[in-house]
Amino acid sequence: MAKHGKKFLAAQAKVDLGRLYTPKEALSLIRETSFTKFDGTVEVHLRLGVDPRHADQMVRDVVVLPNGLGKTVRVLVFAQGEGATLAREAGADHVAADDEFIQKIQGGWTDFDVAIATPDMMSKVGRLGRVLGPRGLMPNPKAGTVVQASDLPRVINESKAGRVEFRVDKTANLHAPIGKISFDPDKLYVNFTAFMDAVKKARPSASKGTYIKRVTISSTMGPGIQVDPNQAQQTEVK
Repeated sequence: MAKHGKKFLAAQAKVDLGRLYTPKEALSLIRETSFTKFDGTVEVHLRLGVDPRHADQMVRDVVVLPNGLGKTVRVLVFAQGEGATLAREAGADHVAADDEFIQKIQGGWTDFDVAIATPDMMSKVGRLGRVLGPRGLMPNPKAGTVVQASDLPRVINESKAGRVEFRVDKTANLHAPIGKISFDPDKLYVNFTAFMDAVKKARPSASKGTYIKRVTISSTMGPGIQVDPNQAQQTEVK
């Protein structure tokens, strides 16, 4: 078992490991437990009462965080013709409209955070599965990243504003960023509320029993802070 350093142990000492905090308490405490020199990311980790081995119990969706993620999001769009023009006008950082750009990505270039594609480009994008898939960058209709050309401006703007895709993993856990340590706790709370609402709405009809079993909030490299699951689901922006 890996040993933790002095900074982590000092931060962990500020957390009552036997207590379930309210969301606002946890988000206020998160600043005190962050010890990185850079502006760390605040993350939410959920343990769900679903069995991801069954297709009808998958939890996957997207949410646009009201206060963004506090970082610059680089967007690549696979489109041609009118779609490419709309993508550039909407502020896409890169537009892959030809085979030369496809080959560049096949060579390992992935200098972007979000990939969006129009349906007519998916036959070419499909060749990039080995490069984009493992990095979570493959455009997918279920994630809302395969859209008609007319929808590109909206999706590009959402991606840059704080659009987060979440998906339960094979161990029934779900992880997502909700902002930065430098954010005001109230802004983090609004983002947390939006995220939790999206997860609740994404509950599969086949899920029985307790849906959200455990909620933990942490910062980059920092200790986890346990949140009361019931209160986490009753969040309300006032």
